Amino acid sequence: MSSISHQTLIHQFLEESARALPDKCAMVHGKERISYENLNREANRIARWLMDHGVAPGDRVALMLENCREYLSGYYGILKAGGVAVPLNPDLKPDGLAPLLSRITPRGIISSAKCERVLREIDMPALSIPALLMARPRLKWSDIPLTVGSFGEIAATGDGRNPDLPLDETSLASIIFTSGSTGQPKGVMLSHRNIVANTNSIVQYLELTSADIQMVVLPFFYVMGKSLLNTHVAVGGTVVINNTFAYPASVVQQMIDEEVTGFSGVPSTYAYLLHRSPLRSVRDRLTSLRYCSQAGGHLASHTKVDLIKALPEHTKLYVMYGATEASARLTYVEPHRLHEKIDSIGIPIPGVTMKVVGENGEELPQGETGELVAEGTNIMQGYWHDPESTAKALSAHGYHTGDLGYLDRDGYFFVVGRRDNQLKVGGHRVNPQEIEDALIDTDLIMECAVLGIEDALAGHRLVAVAVPIAGETTERDILQRCSQTLPRHKLPSEIRFVKALPKNSSGKIDRAACKKLVH
Repeated sequence: MSSISHQTLIHQFLEESARALPDKCAMVHGKERISYENLNREANRIARWLMDHGVAPGDRVALMLENCREYLSGYYGILKAGGVAVPLNPDLKPDGLAPLLSRITPRGIISSAKCERVLREIDMPALSIPALLMARPRLKWSDIPLTVGSFGEIAATGDGRNPDLPLDETSLASIIFTSGSTGQPKGVMLSHRNIVANTNSIVQYLELTSADIQMVVLPFFYVMGKSLLNTHVAVGGTVVINNTFAYPASVVQQMIDEEVTGFSGVPSTYAYLLHRSPLRSVRDRLTSLRYCSQAGGHLASHTKVDLIKALPEHTKLYVMYGATEASARLTYVEPHRLHEKIDSIGIPIPGVTMKVVGENGEELPQGETGELVAEGTNIMQGYWHDPESTAKALSAHGYHTGDLGYLDRDGYFFVVGRRDNQLKVGGHRVNPQEIEDALIDTDLIMECAVLGIEDALAGHRLVAVAVPIAGETTERDILQRCSQTLPRHKLPSEIRFVKALPKNSSGKIDRAACKKLVH
């Protein structure tokens, strides 16, 4: 199959792969496997059930599922019905879930037994949610006035043909909520056109084909996880779902067994692969691993170098940068220039342009630091029911990332920190990212977060929450090594050791939760 798709609607990726490669394995999850033809047929049946129960183009349908077969057929089924897929974290509690459902007013929910008790605690009739499609239900639902369908029964019988609804590529396809680490989660509105454009760009620079087999450890409700799904369905590849990354040795073994060609993760994923898995000792058995890709936050240069050494020699490492608001991806570093540009976030992906702007929106010359602003077909329509935040993020100049950075003479972009994350320490402006990198460079720390704790005299005092590689590591050991590269005012006043850093649902470090550990 061609590595570049010419579809205009997201679900047409699946339909084309089912037409061209009907017997090809689309998904592996444990012992379960499903072909493209069967996956497409299941999605069509889900779409028809949704339409029969009142879902019309533009209606929202919530997805509360862990990564599984039902997620795939449910996601594409919603899109085939003209619905707007709203993926939600299946670990949400009632007090977090109810406000989100109230904001999106879904016509239906697709979920599983894992979420049944939480959903029972939500007053769905009061939220005017008429239909629920439940995978492997364990509870009785007859006492609640809504239609409850059995996912397995519906997916197995009925009309399996493509509905072929006439939809416009500018139609809203998905609302993906940001992690909310800096406030209330925002609902990022992405059209079919946004996601299709970004999917095709990623396929192009990763050189994906139907021969690719992607190991997925990131949740599909996270924008990066969703891009892994769409890119591999677009080329007729295979996704291998593994929900057991807490046991990274088993993930590495499955990569060997399934002859995985691609692996993707956020910084913490790779920290654990390097220090809590047998990656180095089995690297010679990862004969099929063509590439690894990293996004979802800053990865220390020291860790990148360690990762390159730990991976097989033939495995390329793609360091990438993006945002939910960009349908996933904005830039990448070409693997053959990674050593040379180890601190860079790279060049814009195909179809994206980026610039550095000053306070008044003027484009800054090479080497000057300002805000990174991006333009492209992949940029969101805005935030759901939030015109104020939309106006701040989108302007005539493009999408304002909130990241501070600069452009070098070779056209490579560099991020130096967040606009809203600079700290004032004893009269000095301090960038926490610089200190975190220095801590990682000691070879004593696996991952860390540097926090600014309010201080009456200094403005802030620096406290690091860190996961040591070895149990016998002391605070003094780390500070001695850091003092060789950092001035005194950038040294943490305290290092608090923990077994694991708190993470949000997408695997990124939860700084608010880290702060609670040191108060």
